[in-house]
Amino acid sequence: MPNVFEFNGYKPVIHESSFVHPNATVTGNVIIGKNVYIGPGVALRGDWGEIIIEDGCNVQENCTLHMFPGQTVLLEEAAHIGHGAIIHGAHIGKNVMVGMNAVIMDKVVVGDNSIIGALCFVPEGMQIPERVIAVGNPAKIIKEMTDEMIAWKSRGTALYQELPAELYATLKPCEPLRELPIERSMQQEVYKSWMQTKK
Repeated sequence: MPNVFEFNGYKPVIHESSFVHPNATVTGNVIIGKNVYIGPGVALRGDWGEIIIEDGCNVQENCTLHMFPGQTVLLEEAAHIGHGAIIHGAHIGKNVMVGMNAVIMDKVVVGDNSIIGALCFVPEGMQIPERVIAVGNPAKIIKEMTDEMIAWKSRGTALYQELPAELYATLKPCEPLRELPIERSMQQEVYKSWMQTKK
């Protein structure tokens, strides 16, 4: 079971099709839609405001979502939040990718189908339009997204949208093996084949 906590009368709402890792923590006014993946080490702190995570999003390992009092963090459908990113009081549009260890500050709006690069710092109030790539500290828009780039991003997100069901079916505590079984290498070929079918 995930670490889910009521705060100030607010209980998190998590759709049954979504997976919240047992090592994640969800507190207070948090709403999680369908087929969402929340990775280990994630902190969703809905104590001073609201966090809404729409259908098909993923929030990967060690991300933090929080806000100043009275603000809302919104991840629109199929938003993809990379490992270690911080979203603080921001609005992330549909099918956006936020790169690893990026920081998105208060009142930022990231338009649909955009990418925020790894380690990027997006300062308070910045408006990122649709279909662009922003990188750097502070963030700077460097180019537009092509249809091919959006399709590539969408394939990666689709993998995460399928992950909750797979985790419910197969994830369980175990003792480690002491030797590598021969069939283990075949497992990686399954994932490679999956990605080929999504091209």
